[in-house]
Amino acid sequence: MLTLLDVLRGAADYLEKKGVESPRLNAEHLLAHVLKKRRIELYMEFDRPLGEIERAPLRELVRARGEGRPLQHLLGTAEFMGREFLCDGRALIPRPETEQLVEAVLTRLPADGLRMADVGTGSGVIAISLALEKAGASITASDVSSAALELARENASRLGAAIDFIEADLLPSGSDGFDAVVANLPYIAGGDLPSLSREVRHDPSLALDGGPDGMAIMMRLIPSARDALAPGGLLALEIGSGQEDPLVACLQENNYRDIEALPDYQGHIRFLMAKNG
Repeated sequence: MLTLLDVLRGAADYLEKKGVESPRLNAEHLLAHVLKKRRIELYMEFDRPLGEIERAPLRELVRARGEGRPLQHLLGTAEFMGREFLCDGRALIPRPETEQLVEAVLTRLPADGLRMADVGTGSGVIAISLALEKAGASITASDVSSAALELARENASRLGAAIDFIEADLLPSGSDGFDAVVANLPYIAGGDLPSLSREVRHDPSLALDGGPDGMAIMMRLIPSARDALAPGGLLALEIGSGQEDPLVACLQENNYRDIEALPDYQGHIRFLMAKNG
């Protein structure tokens, strides 16, 4: 009978042939999921025999991963800022860069009891993380997608975060007095969507397509956020490559001040911070 290590090696070899990045790591996550164990526990059971009953569900998951289905969709969860969130095709898979966005906001807003808005909340990772990290925070989270909001509400309930979820195009009508507006909006040019990796193409196009130049939605948010922010309130954006200069110009035209452009882990400008003037 095949051992756990035999099965793991076979799965990793298959994923490597299918062009999956980090095939061994993917295989370990999938096997741990099937066995309902932590990944680290696999290392203590390499000699354990695995029968067909255990191998069959793994085989299906490995096949799906080899076809480009995202690992997070197969596992049903994704980690964000040390917490486990439900993850499926209703919303964008959270990325490590967005953790940096949340951290930058937390650093610039040390006070408790703040009013904040998360625009384009998707699965709710930004809003929920802010609510759980900031004592007494009042968080409004909006999205144009009812399916994404359904997922966000499930995550908030699961993690015990009190969020006011609203279906809206950008900020809800009548919004004002926010200490911060945070947004990871679609920033990929529509014409570039077909060239994205097969994994990214499993994200909803609504969460990816930022219009002809990738900036159309953010260009709409900047003036509306100005009206929704309290004086000196923070606007925090995650942006795409090459979008810094046009968006900074838009911020300046709309009377924002103390504008900061911050890099991601790879050194690319990925975030803009600005205060409502």
